[in-house]
Amino acid sequence: MNVEVVLKELGQKFPGEKIFRNDEKQPTEIICEIEPTSEHPEYSVAVAVIDRSAPHFHHKTEEVYEVLKGELDLYIDGKQLKLKKGEKYTIKPGIKHCAVGQETWIKVTARPGWKIEDHILI
Repeated sequence: MNVEVVLKELGQKFPGEKIFRNDEKQPTEIICEIEPTSEHPEYSVAVAVIDRSAPHFHHKTEEVYEVLKGELDLYIDGKQLKLKKGEKYTIKPGIKHCAVGQETWIKVTARPGWKIEDHILI
């Protein structure tokens, strides 16, 4: 992932929004909070740029992944799904999932809003 290019593009598209890396030295996922949970607990919206996300699940949160740019291999309970630009997939609570792409941009809508304590790494 070309981290500096991704950070610059996210900063230009979403000025003033919080941007996080999953690892400061070698990130495989960069997330920009567009509509954070703190503004409305019932939902949140983020844009994630993914090479690889860590396997995880949520007890309460339902997520909708929508591919904005590129292609995404989404692994749902070990089963691989291929998503292309414009395609969406809803991930229900309790479902183990992770994603693999090549600087793939996705919109993630979470209901209720995403919280770290409901992001359970496997």
